[in-house]
Amino acid sequence: MKPLDISQSLFTRYENTQIVQSYFGLLAIYALAQTAVESSNARLLNKCIDMLNLYPDDMEHPHYNFENYRAGGNGKAWLVMMDSTGKLEPGVGFSDRQKEILREYAEKTLNAPADRDGILCMPRTIELEKIWIDVVTAVTPYMLFSGLTFNEQRYIDFAVEQCIKMYQIFLDPACGLLHQSRGFMQDKEAFSEDHWSRGNGWGYIGFADLVQYLPEDSPHRAKVEQYFKEFSAAMLPYQGASGLWRQEMTVDSCWEESSGTGLILYGYGVGLRLGLLDKETYYEPFTRGIQGLSDLCINKDFSTEMSCPGCLCPGEGERKGTIDAYINDKKAIRDEPHSYGCIMLAMVEAHRNGIEDIPR
Repeated sequence: MKPLDISQSLFTRYENTQIVQSYFGLLAIYALAQTAVESSNARLLNKCIDMLNLYPDDMEHPHYNFENYRAGGNGKAWLVMMDSTGKLEPGVGFSDRQKEILREYAEKTLNAPADRDGILCMPRTIELEKIWIDVVTAVTPYMLFSGLTFNEQRYIDFAVEQCIKMYQIFLDPACGLLHQSRGFMQDKEAFSEDHWSRGNGWGYIGFADLVQYLPEDSPHRAKVEQYFKEFSAAMLPYQGASGLWRQEMTVDSCWEESSGTGLILYGYGVGLRLGLLDKETYYEPFTRGIQGLSDLCINKDFSTEMSCPGCLCPGEGERKGTIDAYINDKKAIRDEPHSYGCIMLAMVEAHRNGIEDIPR
């Protein structure tokens, strides 16, 4: 089956069984937008635009930690950027009002609550300075695409800054992987002990989009490419024989997890296409991972398996944020909503890397 057909079928399953909302719904719409553009499917592209035109004024929003979700998140920002650079068909795209909404919420993001290091923090408890790696996916692509659309260097600098600062702060130098959070445990200066696969994926997607879209002459490019390569290399030894990464990446006996795997494969696909990742080293793990997602994580009806539910520093008391809590307090469930966008992004990159058929 063609990877883009798998991506579209996953979204169809998602919208037919759940309400597509919250940040994980917006991630799936971002992946659907890329699917539509890659497949030159005008009907699908118009579907994405119609869905995103509901943001912010014509829908009931769930709670968000970041205001840019109200604008339509990364999917809208990416499509507006594509439109502004002439990569969409004439007459297809968003109104001038919708484009200005993108700018409005970029400004709100610039002025959102931040911790002592300038990293966006949990807005409801600003004084505790709670930060977590998931924020990279929320902020970096949106601000990057907005900056490129409006030729606004402040937005681009902010996108890079958030990604790099979080990578540097959450990096475990012993293994090159990232912890998820700081400020959520009893000791407010302590980091969670995990190397959670989806958490690493949340950080990695920021680098993947930066290396794709930063201008070649950007002063940030050398550092971004360096960290992208180092992060890519650090994750490779933890891939399982099936092609998947585990919930806790460093524990061989831990259960395998689909959403983190999807995000990591998205980044590997980007790196392979751009020549930043060596094909001899990364192509076989990439294709093995894509096949593993298809075989183990996507059922015949395109329901999904092996995805961790919401997981922000799990556990209570002294167990909070421990590796044991990440493994045992969270268990994978079928049709878990984070799974869809993550797996869809991997399928988009499978297509872009020349995979024409995935045996089902």
